[in-house]
Amino acid sequence: MSSLPWFAASLVIMLLDQWLKHFMINLLPLCVPGHCERIEILPFFQLTRLHNRGAAFSFLDDAGGWQRWFLTVVSLAVSLVIVVWLYRVHRQQRLLAVALCLILGGALGNLVDRAFQGFVVDFLVLHWAGWYFPAFNLADACISVGAALLLIDMFISHKRESSANDSAED
Repeated sequence: MSSLPWFAASLVIMLLDQWLKHFMINLLPLCVPGHCERIEILPFFQLTRLHNRGAAFSFLDDAGGWQRWFLTVVSLAVSLVIVVWLYRVHRQQRLLAVALCLILGGALGNLVDRAFQGFVVDFLVLHWAGWYFPAFNLADACISVGAALLLIDMFISHKRESSANDSAED
């Protein structure tokens, strides 16, 4: 199977993520303690611009600056591994290809932010009854959905291999 459509889709995800972040930067001021402008979309969903200098859920956000280059290198290494993996995916492994495509597009979107700005722009906020889920962006959503699909694919593949092995033993 040609990997080109999957790489093209990853590029589209990265570009859409970058466009949305740029749009949000122009739409909303940065949320800082004492002043946080929000746009309420639904009773449980709002737009709020935040800058995350750390990893997922702001892990290492206040580490002093070294995390920018560490996370950039880790993101680049993971992206390269995914590129190779995606290149080797077989035609019948469509779910795996979709999962890797989403993860790669999201990883590249956040990699661009981190490398060129030193932070990732987050703007999507889910909340309910005073509880707030950490802010995220399109890249984070793609990585999360891709990771879930990867787990589902691994489960399905394992089940398929177990069934094939059981049939071979009979």
